[in-house]
Amino acid sequence: MTTPSLKHIAFASFIGTAIEFYDFYIYAMAAALVIGQVFFPASDPAMQSLNALLTFGLAFIARPVGALLFGHFGDRIGRKSTLAASLLVMGSATFLIGLLPGYASWGVWAPIVLCLLRVAQGIGLGGEWAGAALLATEYAPAHKRGWYGMFPQLGPSIGFLLATLTFLGLSLSLSEAQFEQWGWRVPFIISAALVMVGLYVRFKLAETPVFAQAQSAQHLHRWPLKTLLLQHGRAIVLGALAMGVCYNLFYTATVFCLSYGTQTLHIARPLFLGLLCVAVMGMALATPLAAWWADRIGRRPVLMIGQGLALLLGFALAPLLGSGEWLWILVFLFSALFLMGVTFAPMGAFLPEQFPVAVRYSGAGLSYQLGGILGASFAPAIAQSLVQQGGLPWVGAYMSLMAAISLLAVWQMSSPGQQDAAM
Repeated sequence: MTTPSLKHIAFASFIGTAIEFYDFYIYAMAAALVIGQVFFPASDPAMQSLNALLTFGLAFIARPVGALLFGHFGDRIGRKSTLAASLLVMGSATFLIGLLPGYASWGVWAPIVLCLLRVAQGIGLGGEWAGAALLATEYAPAHKRGWYGMFPQLGPSIGFLLATLTFLGLSLSLSEAQFEQWGWRVPFIISAALVMVGLYVRFKLAETPVFAQAQSAQHLHRWPLKTLLLQHGRAIVLGALAMGVCYNLFYTATVFCLSYGTQTLHIARPLFLGLLCVAVMGMALATPLAAWWADRIGRRPVLMIGQGLALLLGFALAPLLGSGEWLWILVFLFSALFLMGVTFAPMGAFLPEQFPVAVRYSGAGLSYQLGGILGASFAPAIAQSLVQQGGLPWVGAYMSLMAAISLLAVWQMSSPGQQDAAM
């Protein structure tokens, strides 16, 4: 197989994360809008929302399992086939959620199977990010590693935009009853076509030259996880802590704010989804800008600036979101997602640079997914509980705390950056 061009590599790393995160985000939106009513109808509205957000969090618990499972094979047999397998697992689980009967038809088995499929989604997504990041950065020239590492980071914003536009279109074209009965299932079912496109692109790839060289030189480990945990535990912990604020910014601004805005502030669902469509442009804009900047001044300074600004943004959450005015809510949403892009884009190169090639898939993936547990898994549910106990200022304090933790972690991490030409 001929070596693919860097454009093909960039597109392949982007399209996979875009599809997988589309799959993940459509569940996040369904959890905020309808999952509680369909699968937990016996509880009051507040508990419906909380139960739905808890099922959302289940996938984050499963994502480190996927990172370890797919990381083992990614570090043992290669990046290409492992990436295709992760996409297939994620896509199959998403499609089946779209077909799953609700509580009215299956009773208690409906939420049980839903939880199992959420776990499968988490396992699939757990294997995706690290492989896509390595695909991009292990092919890239050293001085452009941040730029090419940006493409898998761009996938989530595009996936989110597709998910939001899909739900917005359904909200505008269907009645409330139609949306709850069957409309919410449409994004899950049509995801199967996107997965087929992603698989086609992935199967046309060659193995990364860095991994192929290590494989031919027999520099790989029989059990990568053992080596990873014994020799790189500190890098895993710091990487996970560094990722926390990225996740917290995103899922606070999207899942929690969508739920709070539509159910507590009684903002029309189409309007709030429209605000999110505009706001996610901030993330899409910040991602390439931050990657370009990181290649020039280093990953760590860019990350720390973004995390410091995120800390300050936490203080603005209550006055902006609590105002109930759509313009101020948009300012908060746009700012949060812009800073998510700033703190997220350099991670495509920064996290893999913390680990040697023989354990890079496992190490970068595990750090990334553990960061998801810390910053996102139950962040919407925690935010929902905090707002019930102490109001929106507590949610803002929670965001600021996560930003401070990530800022300290990045400060403690190594910064090989452009000088590590061998990756």
